[in-house]
Amino acid sequence: MTSFQRKTGLGKGLSALLDDNDSVNQPKAVAEAPAPTLLAGNISEVNINDIETNPYQPRTEFDQVALNELSESIKVQGLIQPITVRKHGDKYQLISGERRLRASKLAGLAQIPAYIRDADNQQMLEMALIENIQRENLNAIEVALSFQMMIDECSLKPEQLGDRVGKNRTTVSNYLRLLKLPPVIQASIRDGKISMGHARALINVEEAEKQLFIHQEILDKGLSVRKVEELVRSINHVQVKPNKVKPSGVSFEYQKLQTDLASKFATKVKLKVNENGKGAIEIPFVSNDDLNRILELLDW
Repeated sequence: MTSFQRKTGLGKGLSALLDDNDSVNQPKAVAEAPAPTLLAGNISEVNINDIETNPYQPRTEFDQVALNELSESIKVQGLIQPITVRKHGDKYQLISGERRLRASKLAGLAQIPAYIRDADNQQMLEMALIENIQRENLNAIEVALSFQMMIDECSLKPEQLGDRVGKNRTTVSNYLRLLKLPPVIQASIRDGKISMGHARALINVEEAEKQLFIHQEILDKGLSVRKVEELVRSINHVQVKPNKVKPSGVSFEYQKLQTDLASKFATKVKLKVNENGKGAIEIPFVSNDDLNRILELLDW
């Protein structure tokens, strides 16, 4: 297949790279060779087996049912929207359109229409990320990982990243903070078990134990975002500070028990024990809702 080259898009801006549909420069035809197959806008038909996936693709999950539906459509109508690739040695590397590429493979296509672009690694990452964000195809964790990758790979500050992807600094920071949540919570966000609203509430809780407790409450009771925000406020109202609640004369075992109880109930717990081993456990609450939460934990 004849290769095509075009002037680089460097210096034109990311929007130009994504939207530029100018014709590519064509080499002079060789008399013995057949003319290459071209579509409108001088888009080349590329051998589908010569296309490598984008190593900077932020999407990790693809809906198989949706892929099958798109594949059936491609079998009947063909691929309407070309993918975008760059030359990579003797192969081509996908810049955007992985869902279309996968569906085309399922449809059994041997060739696929593609724009051929010049792009460096940073542009590859930016184009793949922005295409998916604009289409809202990424889950919150994929967005967060993509933001972190752009910061690491492109040496960007959060405010600079926000300018690149059309998000304000606070939004970018909130996504990045998701990556500090415990892995089990990140998995729930990725799998759609809890929403971004739930996640934004959880990142305002400092201790991982409290985050995990609230996360389990969301899963078990189907708590709304508003309920979670109220729970977070009540929990944050009483800070658990194990180093300041250790009563004098209490053994290490009791101190650890006190700390464990504080984590379980997500509130300050005071353990009083006398020399004879008798004592009391104090569990404060800040509202009726907080009291009901504690009673439920006690199976009351």
